[in-house]
Amino acid sequence: MSLAKNVEFLRHFPKLNGFNGLGIYGRSTLPGAGSPLVEISGFGTNPGALKMFAFVPEQLLPARALVVVLHGCGQTAAGYDFGTGWSTLAKRYGFALLMPEQQASNNANTCFNWFNPGDIARGRGEAASIRQMVARMVADHKLDSRRIFITGLSAGGAMTSVMLATYPDVFAGGAIIAGLPYGIASNVREALGGMMHSTSRPAGKLGDFVRKASKHRGPWPKVSVWHGSADRTVNPGNANEIVKQWLDVHGLPAAPMSMGDVDGHPREVWWNEDGETVVESYIITDMAHGTPLGLAGNDERYGAEGAFLIEAGISSSYHIANFFGLTERVSPASEAARPAQAPKIVPSAATGPCSRPISPQDSGRGPTSRFANTSRRRANRSAAASMSAVSSPAR
Repeated sequence: MSLAKNVEFLRHFPKLNGFNGLGIYGRSTLPGAGSPLVEISGFGTNPGALKMFAFVPEQLLPARALVVVLHGCGQTAAGYDFGTGWSTLAKRYGFALLMPEQQASNNANTCFNWFNPGDIARGRGEAASIRQMVARMVADHKLDSRRIFITGLSAGGAMTSVMLATYPDVFAGGAIIAGLPYGIASNVREALGGMMHSTSRPAGKLGDFVRKASKHRGPWPKVSVWHGSADRTVNPGNANEIVKQWLDVHGLPAAPMSMGDVDGHPREVWWNEDGETVVESYIITDMAHGTPLGLAGNDERYGAEGAFLIEAGISSSYHIANFFGLTERVSPASEAARPAQAPKIVPSAATGPCSRPISPQDSGRGPTSRFANTSRRRANRSAAASMSAVSSPAR
Protein backbone atom coordinates (compact mmCIF):
# COMPACT_ATOMS: atom_id res chain seq x y z
CA MET A 1 0.00 0.00 0.00
CA SER A 2 1.38 3.40 -0.99
CA LEU A 3 1.75 6.31 1.41
CA ALA A 4 -1.00 8.20 -0.44
CA LYS A 5 -3.38 5.24 -0.03
CA ASN A 6 -2.51 5.04 3.65
CA VAL A 7 -3.46 8.71 4.06
CA GLU A 8 -6.74 8.07 2.22
CA PHE A 9 -7.32 5.04 4.46
CA LEU A 10 -6.86 7.29 7.49
CA ARG A 11 -9.49 9.72 6.20
CA HIS A 12 -12.07 6.93 6.21
CA PHE A 13 -11.11 5.70 9.69
CA PRO A 14 -10.57 8.76 11.87
CA LYS A 15 -10.64 6.70 15.07
CA LEU A 16 -8.09 4.17 13.82
CA ASN A 17 -5.93 3.03 16.75
CA GLY A 18 -2.83 1.86 14.94
CA PHE A 19 -2.01 3.74 11.76
CA ASN A 20 1.18 2.18 10.44
CA GLY A 21 2.47 4.87 8.13
CA LEU A 22 5.35 3.34 6.17
CA GLY A 23 5.96 0.64 8.76
CA ILE A 24 3.90 -1.91 6.85
CA TYR A 25 7.03 -2.65 4.82
CA GLY A 26 8.79 -4.14 7.82
CA ARG A 27 10.71 -3.33 10.96
CA SER A 28 14.38 -2.50 11.29
CA THR A 29 15.35 -3.89 14.69
CA LEU A 30 19.05 -4.62 15.09
CA PRO A 31 20.38 -7.22 17.50
CA GLY A 32 21.62 -5.66 20.71
CA ALA A 33 24.07 -8.37 21.75
CA GLY A 34 27.01 -6.00 21.29
CA SER A 35 25.58 -3.31 23.58
CA PRO A 36 26.42 -2.96 27.29
CA LEU A 37 23.23 -1.04 28.09
CA VAL A 38 21.48 -1.85 31.37
CA GLU A 39 17.79 -1.25 32.02
CA ILE A 40 16.98 1.07 34.94
CA SER A 41 13.63 1.35 36.69
CA GLY A 42 12.22 3.77 39.23
CA PHE A 43 13.27 7.01 37.56
CA GLY A 44 10.06 8.93 38.28
CA THR A 45 6.38 8.91 37.47
CA ASN A 46 7.21 8.12 33.82
CA PRO A 47 4.09 9.69 32.28
CA GLY A 48 5.20 8.64 28.79
CA ALA A 49 5.59 4.96 29.77
CA LEU A 50 9.06 4.70 28.23
CA LYS A 51 11.88 2.32 29.17
CA MET A 52 15.24 3.59 30.43
CA PHE A 53 18.59 2.08 29.43
CA ALA A 54 22.00 3.44 30.35
CA PHE A 55 25.71 2.80 30.22
CA VAL A 56 28.29 4.42 32.48
CA PRO A 57 31.95 3.53 31.82
CA GLU A 58 34.18 2.49 34.70
CA GLN A 59 36.10 5.74 34.45
CA LEU A 60 34.23 8.97 33.82
CA LEU A 61 36.36 11.94 32.89
CA PRO A 62 36.21 14.94 35.27
CA ALA A 63 33.77 16.77 32.96
CA ARG A 64 31.20 13.99 33.69
CA ALA A 65 29.04 14.64 30.62
CA LEU A 66 25.85 12.83 29.59
CA VAL A 67 24.63 12.03 26.06
CA VAL A 68 20.99 11.04 25.51
CA VAL A 69 20.45 8.98 22.33
CA LEU A 70 17.00 8.34 20.81
CA HIS A 71 16.46 5.45 18.38
CA GLY A 72 14.31 5.50 15.25
CA CYS A 73 11.11 3.63 14.43
CA GLY A 74 11.28 -0.16 14.63
CA GLN A 75 14.58 0.03 16.50
CA THR A 76 15.54 -0.66 20.11
CA ALA A 77 17.91 1.20 22.40
CA ALA A 78 20.44 -1.65 22.36
CA GLY A 79 20.12 -2.18 18.61
CA TYR A 80 20.67 1.49 17.83
CA ASP A 81 23.63 1.61 20.22
CA PHE A 82 25.16 -1.41 18.50
CA GLY A 83 24.68 0.20 15.09
CA THR A 84 25.94 3.68 15.97
CA GLY A 85 28.69 2.84 18.48
CA TRP A 86 27.67 5.34 21.14
CA SER A 87 28.63 3.10 24.07
CA THR A 88 32.05 2.56 22.49
CA LEU A 89 32.48 6.31 22.24
CA ALA A 90 31.29 6.68 25.86
CA LYS A 91 33.90 4.20 27.03
CA ARG A 92 36.68 5.79 25.00
CA TYR A 93 35.94 9.40 25.96
CA GLY A 94 34.61 8.86 29.46
CA PHE A 95 31.03 10.15 29.36
CA ALA A 96 27.72 8.63 30.50
CA LEU A 97 25.12 7.36 28.04
CA LEU A 98 21.31 7.35 28.38
CA MET A 99 19.11 5.62 25.79
CA PRO A 100 15.32 5.83 26.28
CA GLU A 101 13.28 3.18 24.50
CA GLN A 102 9.76 3.37 23.12
CA GLN A 103 7.22 0.59 23.76
CA ALA A 104 4.81 -0.89 21.23
CA SER A 105 1.97 -0.20 23.65
CA ASN A 106 2.61 3.52 23.06
CA ASN A 107 3.24 3.36 19.33
CA ALA A 108 2.74 0.36 17.05
CA ASN A 109 6.06 0.93 15.28
CA THR A 110 7.94 1.94 18.45
CA CYS A 111 8.35 5.49 17.11
CA PHE A 112 8.66 8.26 19.65
CA ASN A 113 5.42 10.27 19.44
CA TRP A 114 7.05 13.52 18.30
CA PHE A 115 3.74 14.81 16.87
CA ASN A 116 1.37 14.00 19.74
CA PRO A 117 0.48 17.09 21.84
CA GLY A 118 0.35 15.00 25.01
CA ASP A 119 3.97 13.89 24.54
CA ILE A 120 5.75 16.99 23.27
CA ALA A 121 4.98 19.64 25.89
CA ARG A 122 7.21 20.45 28.84
CA GLY A 123 6.21 18.37 31.84
CA ARG A 124 4.00 15.99 29.84
CA GLY A 125 4.17 12.50 28.37
CA GLU A 126 7.30 11.19 26.71
CA ALA A 127 9.17 14.49 26.97
CA ALA A 128 8.68 14.46 30.74
CA SER A 129 9.76 10.82 30.98
CA ILE A 130 13.03 11.57 29.20
CA ARG A 131 13.59 14.56 31.47
CA GLN A 132 13.06 12.33 34.53
CA MET A 133 15.62 9.86 33.18
CA VAL A 134 18.14 12.67 32.81
CA ALA A 135 17.52 13.75 36.40
CA ARG A 136 18.07 10.18 37.62
CA MET A 137 21.37 9.90 35.74
CA VAL A 138 22.65 13.25 37.04
CA ALA A 139 21.78 12.34 40.63
CA ASP A 140 23.12 8.78 40.53
CA HIS A 141 26.44 9.59 38.89
CA LYS A 142 27.04 13.21 39.95
CA LEU A 143 27.11 14.36 36.33
CA ASP A 144 27.72 17.94 35.28
CA SER A 145 24.28 19.47 34.64
CA ARG A 146 25.90 21.95 32.23
CA ARG A 147 27.15 19.13 29.95
CA ILE A 148 24.00 17.26 28.93
CA PHE A 149 23.47 16.58 25.22
CA ILE A 150 20.94 14.75 23.07
CA THR A 151 20.78 13.19 19.61
CA GLY A 152 18.43 10.94 17.65
CA LEU A 153 17.47 9.46 14.28
CA SER A 154 14.23 10.00 12.33
CA ALA A 155 11.37 9.93 14.88
CA GLY A 156 14.14 10.03 17.48
CA GLY A 157 15.56 13.04 15.65
CA ALA A 158 12.18 14.75 15.71
CA MET A 159 11.93 13.93 19.42
CA THR A 160 15.39 15.46 19.85
CA SER A 161 13.87 18.66 18.41
CA VAL A 162 11.12 18.35 21.02
CA MET A 163 13.54 18.00 23.92
CA LEU A 164 15.73 20.90 22.79
CA ALA A 165 12.66 23.14 22.48
CA THR A 166 10.86 22.11 25.67
CA TYR A 167 13.94 21.77 27.89
CA PRO A 168 16.51 24.26 26.55
CA ASP A 169 17.62 24.86 30.13
CA VAL A 170 18.61 21.18 30.46
CA PHE A 171 20.45 20.49 27.20
CA ALA A 172 23.66 22.25 26.19
CA GLY A 173 23.40 20.92 22.65
CA GLY A 174 21.72 18.46 20.33
CA ALA A 175 22.14 16.68 16.99
CA ILE A 176 19.16 15.89 14.78
CA ILE A 177 19.60 13.14 12.17
CA ALA A 178 16.94 12.85 9.42
CA GLY A 179 14.48 14.57 11.73
CA LEU A 180 11.97 17.42 11.64
CA PRO A 181 11.60 20.84 13.29
CA TYR A 182 9.72 21.30 16.53
CA GLY A 183 6.10 22.43 16.40
CA ILE A 184 5.16 21.60 12.81
CA ALA A 185 2.76 18.73 13.58
CA SER A 186 0.11 17.98 16.19
CA ASN A 187 -1.44 14.88 14.59
CA VAL A 188 -0.61 12.03 12.22
CA ARG A 189 -1.76 13.81 9.08
CA GLU A 190 0.38 16.90 9.79
CA ALA A 191 3.31 14.65 10.63
CA LEU A 192 3.02 12.81 7.32
CA GLY A 193 2.75 16.12 5.49
CA GLY A 194 5.93 17.34 7.14
CA MET A 195 7.74 14.14 6.24
CA MET A 196 6.63 14.16 2.61
CA HIS A 197 6.71 17.84 1.67
CA SER A 198 8.56 19.86 4.32
CA THR A 199 6.52 23.03 3.93
CA SER A 200 8.71 26.12 4.07
CA ARG A 201 7.79 28.43 6.96
CA PRO A 202 9.09 31.86 7.94
CA ALA A 203 12.12 31.64 10.21
CA GLY A 204 10.41 33.81 12.82
CA LYS A 205 7.44 31.45 13.02
CA LEU A 206 9.71 28.45 13.43
CA GLY A 207 11.68 30.25 16.11
CA ASP A 208 8.48 31.17 17.93
CA PHE A 209 7.58 27.49 18.21
CA VAL A 210 10.73 27.04 20.30
CA ARG A 211 10.41 30.27 22.29
CA LYS A 212 6.82 29.45 23.28
CA ALA A 213 7.68 25.91 24.40
CA SER A 214 9.16 27.07 27.71
CA LYS A 215 9.80 30.19 29.77
CA HIS A 216 13.52 29.94 29.04
CA ARG A 217 15.09 32.98 27.38
CA GLY A 218 18.63 31.80 26.83
CA PRO A 219 21.33 30.82 26.49
CA TRP A 220 20.12 28.33 23.90
CA PRO A 221 21.44 24.86 22.99
CA LYS A 222 23.79 24.53 20.06
CA VAL A 223 22.48 22.31 17.26
CA SER A 224 24.00 19.98 14.64
CA VAL A 225 21.75 18.92 11.74
CA TRP A 226 22.36 15.81 9.58
CA HIS A 227 20.34 14.62 6.58
CA GLY A 228 20.84 12.47 3.49
CA SER A 229 20.23 14.31 0.23
CA ALA A 230 18.48 11.21 -1.21
CA ASP A 231 16.19 10.61 1.79
CA ARG A 232 12.76 9.62 0.46
CA THR A 233 11.26 8.91 3.90
CA VAL A 234 11.77 12.29 5.58
CA ASN A 235 12.06 15.06 3.01
CA PRO A 236 15.59 16.57 3.11
CA GLY A 237 14.03 20.02 3.11
CA ASN A 238 13.38 19.43 6.81
CA ALA A 239 17.08 20.01 7.43
CA ASN A 240 16.63 23.53 6.01
CA GLU A 241 13.70 24.13 8.32
CA ILE A 242 15.54 22.90 11.43
CA VAL A 243 18.49 25.13 10.60
CA LYS A 244 16.15 28.11 10.03
CA GLN A 245 14.43 27.42 13.34
CA TRP A 246 17.61 27.47 15.38
CA LEU A 247 19.26 30.32 13.49
CA ASP A 248 16.26 32.43 14.39
CA VAL A 249 16.40 31.34 18.02
CA HIS A 250 20.10 32.23 18.17
CA GLY A 251 19.55 35.48 16.28
CA LEU A 252 21.93 34.52 13.46
CA PRO A 253 21.78 35.36 9.74
CA ALA A 254 20.58 32.89 7.13
CA ALA A 255 23.84 32.89 5.15
CA PRO A 256 26.41 30.42 6.51
CA MET A 257 29.57 31.92 7.96
CA SER A 258 31.69 29.05 6.71
CA MET A 259 31.25 26.34 4.07
CA GLY A 260 33.37 23.33 3.29
CA ASP A 261 33.53 19.56 2.90
CA VAL A 262 34.09 17.01 5.67
CA ASP A 263 34.91 13.52 4.45
CA GLY A 264 33.47 14.50 1.07
CA HIS A 265 30.16 15.90 2.34
CA PRO A 266 29.06 19.56 2.50
CA ARG A 267 29.09 21.23 5.93
CA GLU A 268 27.82 24.71 6.74
CA VAL A 269 28.63 26.53 9.99
CA TRP A 270 27.32 29.46 12.00
CA TRP A 271 29.00 30.82 15.11
CA ASN A 272 28.06 33.30 17.82
CA GLU A 273 29.78 36.55 18.78
CA ASP A 274 32.24 34.59 20.92
CA GLY A 275 33.35 32.51 17.94
CA GLU A 276 31.68 29.31 19.19
CA THR A 277 29.94 27.16 16.58
CA VAL A 278 26.27 27.07 17.61
CA VAL A 279 24.62 25.74 14.44
CA GLU A 280 26.09 23.39 11.85
CA SER A 281 24.58 21.38 9.01
CA TYR A 282 25.81 18.27 7.18
CA ILE A 283 24.17 17.13 3.95
CA ILE A 284 25.24 13.57 3.24
CA THR A 285 25.42 13.37 -0.53
CA ASP A 286 23.30 10.63 -2.15
CA MET A 287 22.49 8.99 1.18
CA ALA A 288 19.01 7.59 1.86
CA HIS A 289 17.18 7.62 5.19
CA GLY A 290 19.40 6.70 8.12
CA THR A 291 22.41 7.43 10.29
CA PRO A 292 25.69 7.89 8.36
CA LEU A 293 28.59 5.64 9.32
CA GLY A 294 32.28 5.71 8.41
CA LEU A 295 35.79 5.88 9.75
CA ALA A 296 36.55 8.46 12.40
CA GLY A 297 39.96 9.81 13.38
CA ASN A 298 42.89 7.38 13.29
CA ASP A 299 40.82 4.95 11.21
CA GLU A 300 38.54 4.09 14.12
CA ARG A 301 35.07 2.76 13.33
CA TYR A 302 32.08 3.21 15.62
CA GLY A 303 28.97 1.08 15.03
CA ALA A 304 27.99 -1.35 12.29
CA GLU A 305 25.89 -1.24 9.13
CA GLY A 306 22.26 -2.27 9.33
CA ALA A 307 18.79 -1.07 8.42
CA PHE A 308 18.93 2.74 8.40
CA LEU A 309 22.56 2.62 9.52
CA ILE A 310 24.34 3.47 6.29
CA GLU A 311 28.00 3.37 5.29
CA ALA A 312 28.57 6.87 3.93
CA GLY A 313 32.26 7.51 4.53
CA ILE A 314 31.64 9.75 7.55
CA SER A 315 31.09 8.81 11.20
CA SER A 316 28.19 10.94 12.38
CA SER A 317 28.47 9.60 15.94
CA TYR A 318 32.10 10.68 16.22
CA HIS A 319 31.53 14.10 14.65
CA ILE A 320 28.52 14.71 16.87
CA ALA A 321 30.52 13.76 19.98
CA ASN A 322 33.22 16.16 18.77
CA PHE A 323 30.61 18.92 18.26
CA PHE A 324 29.53 18.34 21.86
CA GLY A 325 33.15 18.84 22.97
CA LEU A 326 33.55 15.28 24.22
CA THR A 327 36.52 14.04 22.18
CA GLU A 328 39.25 16.31 23.51
CA ARG A 329 40.46 13.81 26.11
CA VAL A 330 40.61 10.02 25.95
CA SER A 331 39.73 7.97 29.03
CA PRO A 332 42.85 6.10 30.27
CA ALA A 333 40.74 2.99 30.76
CA SER A 334 39.85 2.92 27.06
CA GLU A 335 43.43 2.68 25.82
CA ALA A 336 43.47 -1.04 26.56
CA ALA A 337 40.32 -1.66 24.52
CA ARG A 338 40.22 0.35 21.30
CA PRO A 339 37.28 -0.01 18.87
CA ALA A 340 37.39 -3.16 16.75
CA GLN A 341 38.20 -2.61 13.08
CA ALA A 342 35.25 -3.70 10.97
CA PRO A 343 35.70 -5.26 7.52
CA LYS A 344 36.12 -2.71 4.75
CA ILE A 345 32.81 -1.96 3.06
CA VAL A 346 32.43 -0.82 -0.53
CA PRO A 347 29.67 1.83 -0.62
CA SER A 348 26.80 1.35 -3.06
CA ALA A 349 25.87 3.98 -5.61
CA ALA A 350 22.80 4.85 -3.55
CA THR A 351 24.48 5.41 -0.20
CA GLY A 352 28.16 5.85 -0.87
CA PRO A 353 30.16 9.04 -0.36
CA CYS A 354 30.57 11.65 -3.05
CA SER A 355 33.35 14.20 -2.80
CA ARG A 356 31.94 16.86 -5.11
CA PRO A 357 32.08 20.20 -3.24
CA ILE A 358 29.53 22.99 -3.39
CA SER A 359 30.21 25.13 -6.42
CA PRO A 360 31.24 28.78 -6.09
CA GLN A 361 27.93 29.76 -7.70
CA ASP A 362 26.05 28.22 -4.77
CA SER A 363 28.37 29.32 -1.99
CA GLY A 364 26.59 32.58 -1.24
CA ARG A 365 22.97 31.49 -1.30
CA GLY A 366 22.62 30.48 2.34
CA PRO A 367 20.82 27.48 3.80
CA THR A 368 18.02 27.43 1.24
CA SER A 369 20.49 26.30 -1.44
CA ARG A 370 21.97 23.33 0.39
CA PHE A 371 20.25 20.76 -1.84
CA ALA A 372 20.52 22.64 -5.13
CA ASN A 373 23.90 21.24 -6.06
CA THR A 374 23.75 17.67 -4.73
CA SER A 375 23.59 14.78 -7.16
CA ARG A 376 20.11 13.43 -7.86
CA ARG A 377 20.93 9.77 -8.31
CA ARG A 378 18.08 7.57 -7.12
CA ALA A 379 18.39 6.16 -3.60
CA ASN A 380 17.83 2.59 -2.51
CA ARG A 381 14.04 2.50 -2.81
CA SER A 382 13.38 -0.49 -0.58
CA ALA A 383 15.51 0.79 2.30
CA ALA A 384 14.10 4.30 2.18
CA ALA A 385 10.51 3.14 1.90
CA SER A 386 10.63 0.68 4.80
CA MET A 387 11.25 3.17 7.62
CA SER A 388 8.15 4.47 9.40
CA ALA A 389 8.64 7.84 11.01
CA VAL A 390 5.16 8.05 12.45
CA SER A 391 2.41 5.84 13.82
CA SER A 392 -0.63 6.99 15.76
CA PRO A 393 -0.23 6.64 19.53
CA ALA A 394 -2.14 3.78 21.12
CA ARG A 395 -2.78 5.47 24.40
